Amino acid sequence: MFEASNIISPNQIKKCYMPGLDGLRALSVLAVIAYHLKLSWAPGGLLGVGVFFTLSGYLITDQLMMEWHKTRRLDLKNFWLRRVRRLLPAVFFMLFMVSLWLYYFDQPRLISLRGDFLSAIFYFNNWWLIFHKVSYFESFGPLSPIGHLWSLAIEEQFYILWPLLLVLILRLVPRRGSRTLIILIGAAASAVAMALIYQPGTDPSRVYYGTDTRAFALLIGAALAMIWPSWDQPNKIPGKSPIMLDLLGGGSLLAIFLMIGYTNQYDPSLYQYGLAIFAILSAIVIVPLTHPATMLSRILGCKPLRWLGVRSYSIYLWHFPIIILTNPTVETGGLNIGRVVLQLALIIIMADISWKYIEEPIRRGGLRKLWKRPSAQTIKPRFALIMVIALLDLMILPGFVTPQGKSSASAEKTFIKAPSVMGSQVSMPSSDAQQKADNIPGQKPPLKTEPSEVRSGEGITAIGDSVMLGAAPYLEKVLPGIIVDGEVGRQIYQAQDVVNRLKEEGKLGNIVIIELGSNGPFSEKQMTSLLASLGNDKKIVLVNTRVPRAWESTVNSDLQKIAAEMPNTTLVDWFSASQGHDSYFNPDGVHLTPEGAEYYAAMLSQAIYEDDK
Repeated sequence: MFEASNIISPNQIKKCYMPGLDGLRALSVLAVIAYHLKLSWAPGGLLGVGVFFTLSGYLITDQLMMEWHKTRRLDLKNFWLRRVRRLLPAVFFMLFMVSLWLYYFDQPRLISLRGDFLSAIFYFNNWWLIFHKVSYFESFGPLSPIGHLWSLAIEEQFYILWPLLLVLILRLVPRRGSRTLIILIGAAASAVAMALIYQPGTDPSRVYYGTDTRAFALLIGAALAMIWPSWDQPNKIPGKSPIMLDLLGGGSLLAIFLMIGYTNQYDPSLYQYGLAIFAILSAIVIVPLTHPATMLSRILGCKPLRWLGVRSYSIYLWHFPIIILTNPTVETGGLNIGRVVLQLALIIIMADISWKYIEEPIRRGGLRKLWKRPSAQTIKPRFALIMVIALLDLMILPGFVTPQGKSSASAEKTFIKAPSVMGSQVSMPSSDAQQKADNIPGQKPPLKTEPSEVRSGEGITAIGDSVMLGAAPYLEKVLPGIIVDGEVGRQIYQAQDVVNRLKEEGKLGNIVIIELGSNGPFSEKQMTSLLASLGNDKKIVLVNTRVPRAWESTVNSDLQKIAAEMPNTTLVDWFSASQGHDSYFNPDGVHLTPEGAEYYAAMLSQAIYEDDK
């Protein structure tokens, strides 16, 4: 408890509900959901989390400053208790339900996620992921259904530390302008830290997760609360000011939509300055939304957006586990609209249940009364929970069990061993299998269906990751004499050392196959530099990727562009060739079954020799 004199009359402070901010929350959480559903029109949907950060920084500081101006003191104990009542019950409910589900249907995964659950409960999940080098962008195997809680950890850390720092600022710095400047200096330091720590072409998870490198969004919101408090707005804005605010906020909101639609998590500029600009845009949008006189506040405050915005915290909590636990481990048929609709319905249902029967009752002290005895009001949510669990059972169970009856978590461990080859000749898939591919709308298999003859592999070198490693025995059968250099987990930045070593050993052939991108993206500069180092006399064959991760489209579009621009370079379209063939893949959706490896090897052989005709 911190106290001071010169108490301002409570009548001078106006607290009001700002529905436009709920609308902004709704748009932000929808962007995040679109990103995790891998919808093509929202590659930058992860930026929605940045809006939440800036909005949280604004609202928490606004609330604390209102209390300070009313009473000249901050009751930190009461503030933290309110935060606990607001945030923890919903998280505990979600974690309990997810752990219960994993206990019954995927115990190996539950055991492997013990540290994640513990760190989520105590809100240090982001640092747990950093210290254990868990990438948000580049990972194999089943994703953690609670992998989205890193952002809540950052916010909770802010809620703990920021009031203490704010008290010091209020005590030591009397002028509002100076206080704002200090906060902005802190925001700038955080943004600079992100730019300096981030290394282009590498996994950005460290700066993406870090409290230190993401604090600028929260602090920009806090600085806005200093200069534009919601409780000190006039009832009417004179002249054309509302129009100017609408233009400013509307233009910033349009810029936010453009960044969501045209950036992605692997754009280096995002970490060098893009996220900082995005936080500033978010702060500008908040300005007109705090006043009911603006048209933007009325538009974003419409009932549907307001309904979603009020439940945005619950929606965020539930969207990721529902998406992860209801997606099949292997799917090569593209976006399943029916499943997406069911997923969205489940997200909304579970979020509404959590909000109505967990969060709101606890906030208002009525949980004990609600669940004390059965009634029409209490039977309703219990029945809804039972129905949701039953529906989840129908959706999830088939995706977790492999044909051999293994769970996805245990089955994924089998893909590293390269499959053996039966017989002396590798054939292309049967005409029936190929006919299935022909029947996929818009699908044109890149290769003919005649059996692939065994041809000489002399002078051919293949460089790749574990996908190439798994296909090596099949390549050696269909192209005897080929040199295959594959390694589990290999990425583009490691490939130059491989090329240099093969040159020194005299093993770099005149035809070089490069298969990289399964483990993460790369910049065009990295790949073109690697290809240039091979020499102009080499024929280069690039193989694109099929990997159920966010970087798949980025890698494939970059490879297509590079193949079109670089001389003596062709692209083998494994992504299209494998479409609709789930049987080609192990449970991780990336590494190949014997059937898939056989097709893969024959495809490369035919591509090389057809191109020579």
